[in-house]
Amino acid sequence: MHGISATDPGNTIDWGKTSEDYAKYRVGQPDSFFDYMRTFKVGLNGQSLLDLGTGTGAMAIRFAQRGAAVSGIDVSEEQIAYAKKAAEEARVKIDFRVGEAEKLPFDSKMFDVVIANQCWLYFRQQEVIRQVLWALKDGGVLVTSHCSWLPGFDPIAQATEDLVREFNPNWTAHSWSGSIPAVPAWSLTDFRLRAFFNYDEKIEFSREGWMGRIRACRGVGAALPPEKVAEFDAAHLEVLKKIAPETFSVLHRIDAHILEPL
Repeated sequence: MHGISATDPGNTIDWGKTSEDYAKYRVGQPDSFFDYMRTFKVGLNGQSLLDLGTGTGAMAIRFAQRGAAVSGIDVSEEQIAYAKKAAEEARVKIDFRVGEAEKLPFDSKMFDVVIANQCWLYFRQQEVIRQVLWALKDGGVLVTSHCSWLPGFDPIAQATEDLVREFNPNWTAHSWSGSIPAVPAWSLTDFRLRAFFNYDEKIEFSREGWMGRIRACRGVGAALPPEKVAEFDAAHLEVLKKIAPETFSVLHRIDAHILEPL
């Protein structure tokens, strides 16, 4: 999310702890996002694409299913293990590697597209920018994207955030306003904007699906001990029983900046 801190003071954020829920319940972007990407000629059949911070591989798999030649990298061994399993189950071939986005183990001018979905804020940006410029082919693009719920506009998202904050007062990634810059400030020195879009979409969840999605966020599964996660989960179910039917939608804001090197 734009404008959100990458750290929670007093907490260690370990995405590996969330890997099982992450693989099952964090599915990346909705279908509409990939339709937009195709409109802007990103993720096309035959393109080489690198997914930074790939996590359990949801975005990488979706692009591979659309014909791109995909590689993915993440610092979490646990998440890459789940990504490899998911790719095998989806019957797509993806070059998944454990490693830092700041130290890419790939050759120069190897990729048509480098994408970072929901993760750019966690990188040491100047180091990553140098790596992206190294990895992109001439005419290639960097895409940074997000799919974020809107607590100020959606009562279920707001109630969930309120509960997360009860269990984890150090969590700072709450109360996102929905504001998105037309051009990211960090990009001005090295990139020009080729395209930008944002739109709102209601994403469908079951209670189980939303609970899993929240367990896989940094404020719960990536930070709390297992016994606290279980306690939170039980409390979350009670909240949802009071305010939501078995299936419901949560309003999300989806955005992407498509950037080309200067």
